[in-house]
Amino acid sequence: MPVANHPQIPMASDQTAARTRWLPYAALGLGIVALGFSAMFVRWAAAPGPVTGLYRMAIATLVLTPLALADRRRSRRGWPADGLRLAVLGGLMLAMDLSLWNTSVNLTTAANATLFANTAPLWVALASWLLFRERLSRRFWFGLLVTLSGAAAVLGADFLRHPTLSWGDALALGAGLFYGGYYLSTERARRTLGAASYVWIMGAACSAILLVFSLALDMPLFGYPRQTYLAFVGLALVTQVTGYLAVGYALGHLPAAFVSPTMVGQPVVTAVLAIPLLGELPTPTQAAGGLAVLAGIILVHRSRNAASRPPAP
Repeated sequence: MPVANHPQIPMASDQTAARTRWLPYAALGLGIVALGFSAMFVRWAAAPGPVTGLYRMAIATLVLTPLALADRRRSRRGWPADGLRLAVLGGLMLAMDLSLWNTSVNLTTAANATLFANTAPLWVALASWLLFRERLSRRFWFGLLVTLSGAAAVLGADFLRHPTLSWGDALALGAGLFYGGYYLSTERARRTLGAASYVWIMGAACSAILLVFSLALDMPLFGYPRQTYLAFVGLALVTQVTGYLAVGYALGHLPAAFVSPTMVGQPVVTAVLAIPLLGELPTPTQAAGGLAVLAGIILVHRSRNAASRPPAP
């Protein structure tokens, strides 16, 4: 008698599927919240940007070492030279991103720093257009216009309040450019490297580069108060390890077309957390400009996703 028709054997597959269907969404939510805490930890650390980035990446890389070694053992080809070069390039891009962004968090609001750093998808699209001849739709250009208009509103409001805030916003925008470079390097490196291997190699390279930056700029590596070291550990374990692994899990079960626009929620989470944790309440102009930036980024995501879909039969 077929198992499916046996009255004594319960069919658990549907129940299991129902229980696990929500896990990718829960992981995505956890990842967004974990990444949203990043600016909080940076502010609590109150250390130079490159040093904060160094501790974040070095601790996270150390924690992820067993996963990377297991991933390498599973690979029959080892680590290809092209993948290694691109992973090191990704480490350089992320080192520049973290140095600028960590510095910007201490010069502007946490929400603004996170918002401008998340303009990376715009720069990725523009680079794809300039370097790889990708065709961009009118929706993309409209999204770019909306984003830049919102950014101009936030920058203008900050400059009127205090020029230092505007300088911090500019650094965060620069961080977004390098974060876009990190995306492009990662996309190509992942064609030959496993996820754990790439994250480990990139993290090791990023840590080494940030160490060179810190030493060259004569920034102290030790002698910080206990709160700073706790913030370093929180940044590494909560933001880097938990956040990136959670989002990586979600990407394994949900389409990137859904995950990518959802990640725009990170600046919103940071802005909400910054109210009770840092006492930062956005002005109406900042809130309106920030919403415009988020809307523009979503339009860019949708325009590129629509362009990548095959035509209907």
